[in-house]
Amino acid sequence: MTETFTLAHLSDPHLPPLPAARLRDLAGKRALGYVNWIRNRHKYHRREVLDALIADMQAQRPDHVAVTGDLVNLALEAEFTPAKAWLESVGTPQEVTVVPGNHDAYVRATRHHFGGTFEKYLRGDAGADDTRFPFVRRRGPLTLIGVSSAVPTLPLMATGRLGRAQLDALDRELAKLPPDETFRVLLVHHPLHSTSRMKRLTDSKALRAVLKRRGVELILHGHDHIHSTMWIEGAGRQIPAVGVPSASALAHRHYPAAAYNLFSIARIGGTWHCVQTVRAIDADFRVKQIKQVALL
Repeated sequence: MTETFTLAHLSDPHLPPLPAARLRDLAGKRALGYVNWIRNRHKYHRREVLDALIADMQAQRPDHVAVTGDLVNLALEAEFTPAKAWLESVGTPQEVTVVPGNHDAYVRATRHHFGGTFEKYLRGDAGADDTRFPFVRRRGPLTLIGVSSAVPTLPLMATGRLGRAQLDALDRELAKLPPDETFRVLLVHHPLHSTSRMKRLTDSKALRAVLKRRGVELILHGHDHIHSTMWIEGAGRQIPAVGVPSASALAHRHYPAAAYNLFSIARIGGTWHCVQTVRAIDADFRVKQIKQVALL
């Protein structure tokens, strides 16, 4: 009998509400972000939406959960403790893997808080102190490879970057992971293609070159707050790269309501199979299946 492994994917919870901020914390980029939150973002990033989505996800009993960044909003010191408590309510470090987003490294002063706060959720299997990027975590038939595209940027910018050292390390790690032995899932916050110069992954071309040479079976990302599936050239076949809306969002403008993905993964007759199920929240805060598609 073939055993199926279920991986849940959510992203960009932008955990509400925003804690009270001191005036000295709101210099530079944070000042603009704070004004945007007060005037706009607090209206559609809602805790009751996030709670309803997580309750539904946990009812599906996934084998593992991947969270692809933006747990906080302005990377205020006061945001990280409640964000950690929230993540612990989602699952243990054995059950949940997380990578940072650009809001988690919003400014240089607190850019390293994410790694310190969530280190158990991004610790690789190589050793007790292995919290470097990329990290590698084996869960059942899956190997989760986490990279960080989170870097502080100038005001009005939300770009990401991996950097040469991380790309070279990713190349070495993927060389050790044969696809016939494990289903490889790359976790990254930024999508590999963006039409926005202000929000793009600046070294996406270099990452694509690594993936063309080494391949993975699935790429999961956030950042855009929309449903998306792109196909990236891999080693011998195309790789699905799947994004998801913000996990706390009400539908607004062109952004859809909060949703998460479930991926049912199995190896049948020597071939990997992966089916994506999308579950999204409606206006009454009920979560329903809206799509199911075979990716592999």
